[in-house]
Amino acid sequence: MTVAVRVIPCLDVDAGRVVKGVNFTNLRDAGDPVELADQYDAEGADEVTFLDVSASSGGRETMVEVVRRTADQVFVPLTVGGGVRTTDDVDRLLRAGADKVGVNTAAIARPELIAEIADRFGNQVLTLSVDARRVTGGTVTESGYEVTTHGGRRGTGIDAVEWAERAAGLGAGEILLNSMDADGTTAGFDLEMLAAVRERVSVPLIASGGAGAPEHFVAAALAGADAVLAASVFHFGALSIAEVKSAMRDAGIEVR
Repeated sequence: MTVAVRVIPCLDVDAGRVVKGVNFTNLRDAGDPVELADQYDAEGADEVTFLDVSASSGGRETMVEVVRRTADQVFVPLTVGGGVRTTDDVDRLLRAGADKVGVNTAAIARPELIAEIADRFGNQVLTLSVDARRVTGGTVTESGYEVTTHGGRRGTGIDAVEWAERAAGLGAGEILLNSMDADGTTAGFDLEMLAAVRERVSVPLIASGGAGAPEHFVAAALAGADAVLAASVFHFGALSIAEVKSAMRDAGIEVR
């Protein structure tokens, strides 16, 4: 591998505070996002991702302020996702200090949004988030993986591998591939799904969902992930970023 594999903690932000929960239920306060981002920066995170779980427009304004405060204090690249529906939303977050912006549901509803963002800002600012689950029987999708919305609760009938390939063609700079089956299980990333998408896309691929041990991050990188993302194992202190990087380094994987 010629490019260092990135390690990315993900923070769910609700009304300006980081929350912890399982499948977005039983959320509880976990602290100030700026402080936590600063802490992860100090621990060696290569990037930090904020996911805005606030539904209201007022919550989005709060998120812009969180991004502004973070960008003033933290120098690690910052990706912000959640509720991004237009190029103006992207513009607002970039002006506040975000380096990249994540898009999910709005791109499913209107795929041309991907091209609009890439044309206006460059594809390097656009991360397409794909929440995918396995489907049995092979009748729904050819690959056996389906794009979902609403935290994995709602199927779309869209083939996840085909969608990742199409989105990359439209201008997505990277794909954040989140396994809804593995998410929160700490049993490891969905390596088959990673490999299937890696075979079809050349843009950077971020593995998400299922991390529970250092060897899981190693396996994801060997399956083709350019970056590995996790939330609860870092927030709850089960793993440190240094442990993950050490395991990957020991496996011969280049890290920063």
